[in-house]
Amino acid sequence: MKTRSILRLSSSTISCKKSDSMFVSVRQISTGGKRPKKKIYHRDYQLDKVMDLQKKPSLILQLKSIIQSQNQQCLLLRDLEKEVGFVAKWNFMSIIEKYPSIFHAGGGSGKQLPFVTLTRKAEKIASEEREARVLMESILVKNLRKLLMLSIDCRVPLEKVEFFGSELGLPKDFKKSLIWKYPEYFSIKDVNGRAYLNLENWDSSLAVTAREERFAREGVLASAGGLKKVRIMKDGNYLGPFAFKMCFAAGFRPNKSYLEELQRWQKMEFPSPYLNARRFDVADPKARKRVVAVLHELLSLTMEKRMTSAQLDAFHSEYLLPSKLVLCLIKHHGIFYITNKGARSTVFLKEAYDGTRLVDKCPMLMFNDKFVTLSGRNEISSFNSVNSSQVVT
Repeated sequence: MKTRSILRLSSSTISCKKSDSMFVSVRQISTGGKRPKKKIYHRDYQLDKVMDLQKKPSLILQLKSIIQSQNQQCLLLRDLEKEVGFVAKWNFMSIIEKYPSIFHAGGGSGKQLPFVTLTRKAEKIASEEREARVLMESILVKNLRKLLMLSIDCRVPLEKVEFFGSELGLPKDFKKSLIWKYPEYFSIKDVNGRAYLNLENWDSSLAVTAREERFAREGVLASAGGLKKVRIMKDGNYLGPFAFKMCFAAGFRPNKSYLEELQRWQKMEFPSPYLNARRFDVADPKARKRVVAVLHELLSLTMEKRMTSAQLDAFHSEYLLPSKLVLCLIKHHGIFYITNKGARSTVFLKEAYDGTRLVDKCPMLMFNDKFVTLSGRNEISSFNSVNSSQVVT
């Protein structure tokens, strides 16, 4: 089948051209002078749609934050370009015009300059953000500790934490509101002229992965223990303590040999991602499976269970990720999904989504949903379907 898009494989970036076809063709390097074989990378249109659904809500929430950061929470329209740039300014102007239930535009007559503020109803909902931030604090502290525990030296450059912070849900002042507030957990130290966020105390109770927590919650391990022989299902899922949940794209039809190989991989034990990666040989199949668990756990720590490819790639040295990271993600396409929808390519944890709906969500996402629904538009109300009503604690 011909396709108009080819996923370019690179050890450091994830890049793919947009396509209207169902598949992305992935060329593998030939080893014997023969014509290279093709493998099909199946699109997940529901996850692609997630990226489209979040565009307008993201603009609404960004404009809200900009207005709240201004003196008297009033933004002069002439200053909008300074905040977002000349090109993006017009997108925000359109948002202001489209959603008068959220944004009030005034001025422009006489000596009064044009401005925009939040409506009274929007201000009332926006005031609830503080409560959401309070509820988020314990979650953020826990996830930040786990992030450091996953690293080989229990430390991560501070600039990388800032680069990754929005996905974790960290506030802009996280150094003051979290790091300095919890000196028993965190410290910032200079290492060779570079600031690092360090873990102060190891907590074994936190060294449990999201995959293991899900198994315990669903009683998978107890069920698996009572079975003498467990066969893998046609969808690639397997009931066992070392298995990962598989969510293959609708168009993917695994054959018998693929399922047999997958069953061997699902049954294979592997070290915890919270053990130091230096202890393992990268060529060992168990160590390679452990890398999958590390990627799975990193994505699980984010609010929306996804990261841009650049953010994921930034952690190569801290987590000893494979040099051919893209190939690893593509190989395990039942677990991860790469989309090029939006401005940047993004890696999804597939099991976290049911169609376009995020299965679990944190208090901050619940607040965002509530604020965005003030628009009352059908195109925006669909944003709520991206997230469910279950709260992460």
